Amino acid sequence: MPETLDVSVVLPVFNERDHVVAEIDRIKAALDASDYTYEIICVDDCSTDGSAEVLAKVEGIRLITMPRNGGSGTVRRVGTRASRGNVVVWTDADMTYPNEQIPQLVKELEGFDQIVGARTTEEGTIKLLRVPAKWSIRKLACYLSQTDIPDLNSGLRAFRRDVADQYLHLLPAGFSCVTTMTMTFLANGYSVKYVDIPYAKRAGKSKFHPVKDTRRYALQVIRMILSYEPLRVFMPIGLLLGAFGIVKTIVDIVHFNDHHLSSNSLLVLFAAFQVIAIGLLADLQVRLAKTSREVPSAASLTLERRGD
Repeated sequence: MPETLDVSVVLPVFNERDHVVAEIDRIKAALDASDYTYEIICVDDCSTDGSAEVLAKVEGIRLITMPRNGGSGTVRRVGTRASRGNVVVWTDADMTYPNEQIPQLVKELEGFDQIVGARTTEEGTIKLLRVPAKWSIRKLACYLSQTDIPDLNSGLRAFRRDVADQYLHLLPAGFSCVTTMTMTFLANGYSVKYVDIPYAKRAGKSKFHPVKDTRRYALQVIRMILSYEPLRVFMPIGLLLGAFGIVKTIVDIVHFNDHHLSSNSLLVLFAAFQVIAIGLLADLQVRLAKTSREVPSAASLTLERRGD
């Protein structure tokens, strides 16, 4: 095999025994019909249903078995680090994503740094809980990135491996790794394009846990606020508290002839100062922690070619 390939498909597997082979066959058929050289990296996350044993008999794939269950983000990070493709594709093995469209997504990557398959429907379980939570997090992400993001949590995406290598260490262990990949690209000046895709009902049993995953959604909100443009959240809240505190102080001075300030006014002003200070410190930490962008963006490369 060549040292470098066009495409590496990273396929996380956790208890997908009954349909993972059909998913692999679908991916192979699509890429065999294209002009791309490729590899399929299946990363088994300690499945308990015999998925690893099934995968061990499948020809034409690279199989990585995790020593312990590490979560979706850990599996994707391991698979991406092991990849040899110039382009890495993330997808799932549960038959939900149109993996026959992978070659088209890779082609769409020309001129961009990441392509995200934006789902047009929500077919997940417990919609009453998941839909509002995902909507809220997506709107927060749009506000922080100042970009319209039609689908923040899509598991089907193609991106430049050289760009992603800079930020793989930032990926969390859980499902929010896909959100992190989108936000990290945007926060560091790389382009992300969204392509509408259909989304089918999953095969097998859903991995969504209402209690644990709701807690993870909440933590994801906090992590996003602290990691991406924290001043866009802390500064408005601090200024609002400060304005309220100033108005309250004026009312106290006018109301009390001895210019007495109530403890509530001082408390609000102190809270405003604390919120703004925390925001400034968080913003400073983000700036200091941000790695220098060593890999040029697709837009920069395009300008260089035009200049030549």
